[in-house]
Amino acid sequence: MAGEPLDVMLLDRPEQLKALGHPLRLRVLEMLGTNGDESFTNRELANELGVDPGHLHFHVRMLLRAGLITLVQEGHGREKPYRAVARTLRVAPELLASGLTSDLRAAMLDEVQRGWSEHGAAGTFRAAQVTGRVTAERALELVADFVDRVRDAEEEGAEPLVMSTFLHPPTGRLG
Repeated sequence: MAGEPLDVMLLDRPEQLKALGHPLRLRVLEMLGTNGDESFTNRELANELGVDPGHLHFHVRMLLRAGLITLVQEGHGREKPYRAVARTLRVAPELLASGLTSDLRAAMLDEVQRGWSEHGAAGTFRAAQVTGRVTAERALELVADFVDRVRDAEEEGAEPLVMSTFLHPPTGRLG
């Protein structure tokens, strides 16, 4: 049986990034990570996410092998409950610099696009952009501070919100 989830898990193995490189696996992790200590079986996750349980099982197993989710307790037959190993995942700087994050970036961009498509017309998709003169290291510190502040501000019973941050130099396009 698994213990309490970690506050932060540092991803330092390429297979962990590979496990995050699919939008469905990101959605599974999001669901398991935003529900506190609650756990879900593969069938419950599939129902919540609106996907086939057989298809989802492959993705859940990949997250389990990468150590990003864990079995909470023994289940009956195939119905084993899972939960996220940590509330927050951070990628080790050496992996960020390695170029192995392209699948993860693509999955995140897909999630942002899906969020816009599903919630833009209703006015529940919000976006902000700012250009600031700070070093990349300071920008990452600001993001880490933001993540900590969001965690500290969580409200019991509030619906989860996905908050994505992307950092890059200006693209050269003006306007």
